[in-house]
Amino acid sequence: MSLPDYLTVGRALSVPFVVLLFVWNFDDHALWATALFAVAMATDWFDGRIARRRGRTSPLGSLLDPIADKILVLAVLIVLVGEGVFPGWMVAAIVAREFLVSGLRQAAIERGVVVKARDLGKLKTWSQAIAAGVGGLAAADVWSDDAAWWALLVALVLTWVSALDYARVAPRLLRGRAAA
Repeated sequence: MSLPDYLTVGRALSVPFVVLLFVWNFDDHALWATALFAVAMATDWFDGRIARRRGRTSPLGSLLDPIADKILVLAVLIVLVGEGVFPGWMVAAIVAREFLVSGLRQAAIERGVVVKARDLGKLKTWSQAIAAGVGGLAAADVWSDDAAWWALLVALVLTWVSALDYARVAPRLLRGRAAA
């Protein structure tokens, strides 16, 4: 495994610690959880940059990177529903999109086509991460729940715009041809 792969695995392994910090009630627990979340998400930027600079992207990294992102971001969004920061329907709509697009990716793989992350998908991931961070700060009483709600609304819209982008190319993918 390469350094970018270790960063990706580290991001995935941070999930239980981030969740534990959110739910374990001690002074500034939500602030600590949000800080760890931000550090873990920062590894997403670093692992890709390092892999591209070294010209050494790996199949393992390509597979694990989006999974680590999804697990980390979705775990925080779900925990923040429990903390009363986010409405459950908004987070459920985001989770539904993630399952639908993951299913599309799996169907394409079964036809021999690897679906690379699309630009809207990358933007979607970062909008969700920002919403999760703002939500964490709202849980820590640093920002208002209103700011968190609006950040999540932007992420929700981008999430579904991205889903429509994948749906647009789905017929070609399911016929076994790469997307444009």
